[in-house]
Amino acid sequence: MKLLKSTTKNTAVNAGDVTNNTGNYTMTKRVYLDHAATTPLDKRVLKVMEPYFSEKFGNAASTHFFGEEAEEAVEKAREDIAKAINAKPGEIYFTSGGTESDNLALAGIMRTGKKCEQLVTSNIEHHAIIRTADSLKKEGFETKFLSVNKKGFIQIEDVEKALKKKTRLVSVMHANNEIGTIQPIKEIGEACHKKETLFHSDAVQTVGKEKIDVEKMNIDMLSASAHKFYGPKGVGFLFKREEIKIEPLMFGGSHEKGLRPSTSNTPGIVGMAKALKIGIIEMDEENAREKKMRDRLVKESLEIKNSWINGGFPKIAGCAPLGFDFVEGQSMLLMLSDKGIAASTGSACNSEGLLPSHVLTALGLPRVKCHGSLRFTLGRENTDTDIDYVLEVLPPIVKKLREISPLRGK
Repeated sequence: MKLLKSTTKNTAVNAGDVTNNTGNYTMTKRVYLDHAATTPLDKRVLKVMEPYFSEKFGNAASTHFFGEEAEEAVEKAREDIAKAINAKPGEIYFTSGGTESDNLALAGIMRTGKKCEQLVTSNIEHHAIIRTADSLKKEGFETKFLSVNKKGFIQIEDVEKALKKKTRLVSVMHANNEIGTIQPIKEIGEACHKKETLFHSDAVQTVGKEKIDVEKMNIDMLSASAHKFYGPKGVGFLFKREEIKIEPLMFGGSHEKGLRPSTSNTPGIVGMAKALKIGIIEMDEENAREKKMRDRLVKESLEIKNSWINGGFPKIAGCAPLGFDFVEGQSMLLMLSDKGIAASTGSACNSEGLLPSHVLTALGLPRVKCHGSLRFTLGRENTDTDIDYVLEVLPPIVKKLREISPLRGK
């Protein structure tokens, strides 16, 4: 469905709605339920960022007043982020986001070792992990992908069995971006440490949304991305214990102790720290609110015949990964969009692909069920009225698609 440009300010328009007096089409309702892909920038975050775009524009690496002003803001943000996850300020390294942090953690660690050493990860990781592991395998490192059970969880005994003397690093995501399942990170980290193996976690979906304590959770390295918790796009961080040595991916100046050379994104870093602080303060109340709406959305959606939920619990509070027999997820997505509802069929980084989700196939779902899956992820600005609207619109869409589906009755 092609979106048309509206003459009305801040109004998305769609060819499925009514025309206005200019001849264009206006969308009467907009509901964003794709927060696992990205979140809107919190206005409180934008406010603290604004001075660093203009008034305090200095390069944090410069030695004059303008640079010192920017450096002070960057270091204050580093302290605040470290405190939020119970780390030391010197253990926080600023990056461009989750993908870079994941790449830096995996490649940075493995390349300091021998080619015969092993990387262990899971088969439901984000592609930032999976493709880095594939690349390292081509370099000569051994890689092992742990399977998950039908609910989407890694079994601790499988981690223990995979650990060998040559295992250098284990990387397991805290929560999955497609099905929302939260892994037993503390126990996985404990198993790794018993074998003196380093443990990394991709926490892109949980930082700012779930309580994280790197000490209590036995985490040696952790990746995060600001735009997943109402911060700006293009900025993230890697937590790395100070005693761990890793190789940089890029080369240049001495920024971030030479591990990540590039001029500091001061506005982004300041915004990320503010977003994380807000997330932690409001976490319990917001999670309870999102969970209540999520549970209702799931319960009433499952009243549609031949439907299911992907993955088990515990899940991220706002994640509702649903599936419907005899329909195609991409068609549901387009028809929902036509009604002003934004959802997803999986990871935003892979949504244009025609192959079934690697996460859903890892659960043992047949290909046809993978293609019939849909992911709603709720966020801070969603309301009960939004859920009312989705529950009003979704059943007729499923019914209509089933009426024309060649899969019906098979």
